Amino acid sequence: MLNVLFAGSPECAVPSLEALASSHRVVAVLTNPPAAKGRSGAPVPTPVHACAERLKAEGLIPAEAPILTPEKLTQDVRDAIAAAGPDLMACFAYGKIFGPKTLALFPKGAVNLHPSLLPRWRGSTPVPASILARDPETGITVQWMALGMDEGDIIAQTRFPLDGTETAGSLLDRAAAEGAPLLVEALDRIEAGTAASTPQTGEATYCTTLNKEDGEIDWTRPALEIDALIRAFSPWPGAYTAAGEATLIIHRAKPLPAVAPTGGSATAGAPPAGTVLGIDKKNGILVQTGEGVLALETLQWRTKKVLDWKSFMNGSRNFPGTVLGSEANA
Repeated sequence: MLNVLFAGSPECAVPSLEALASSHRVVAVLTNPPAAKGRSGAPVPTPVHACAERLKAEGLIPAEAPILTPEKLTQDVRDAIAAAGPDLMACFAYGKIFGPKTLALFPKGAVNLHPSLLPRWRGSTPVPASILARDPETGITVQWMALGMDEGDIIAQTRFPLDGTETAGSLLDRAAAEGAPLLVEALDRIEAGTAASTPQTGEATYCTTLNKEDGEIDWTRPALEIDALIRAFSPWPGAYTAAGEATLIIHRAKPLPAVAPTGGSATAGAPPAGTVLGIDKKNGILVQTGEGVLALETLQWRTKKVLDWKSFMNGSRNFPGTVLGSEANA
């Protein structure tokens, strides 16, 4: 049984912490500081922090194990880590870069769980990146930590196909669920002295941090690309478009072959990209894109509640004929 420091912050890291607490000895937890949430702005601990407290109460993490929540990885933090006596660090979505002084604290090294098929999609947003690129498959990698971002040798890797309906939320949930036992398996191999150290091969690709502005829909793009953007930005930061003076958030949609809309104002010829053509009783609200038609299934006006397309149309009967997009409304 290894003495492990676990580093992680968001909800997706919770299954890994739970799995490690049941298979090895978690002697310390490193997570982000509490962040202001809700209207009150009261500080709320990260999901990993809350999980660690619960596991302590259940006796699965030693009561004396520190939960460290530093803004920066200072010498005081490194001293606290060393005092806990970890053999190894296991990390999933901690959110900060580890330098050589921190990595040197772990006699058996440090490993990272990364939700992509490294070396594809190194960086902080591999899940939405794989959806945006419409990759045919993705996977999960456990790698040795290196000083370069996600450049470490591979210990274990699993892959699975993508069917083009995944959202960032659903895909991250799968990575979290399947990554936890893979991380435990990797640590078991390290403890047994049989862990692999396979260099990454192939061309490396990189993903960047997402911003809210990245979610604005460009209706001149093909329907397949817009659909991928909506799925990649669900649940955060969300895909949106201008509709006159208002903002419309699109939660779910699907690209369609040529269909005949009803209840709309489409005329012969190609309407401008972003034009709401009408409705299809089976698929939803039809919007012309730069290539093909996109059917909107779930959407909302900003500050209003999320609606299925039928409920939305009940309150927006003049919606067909609207031209969506900031360019149309400039």
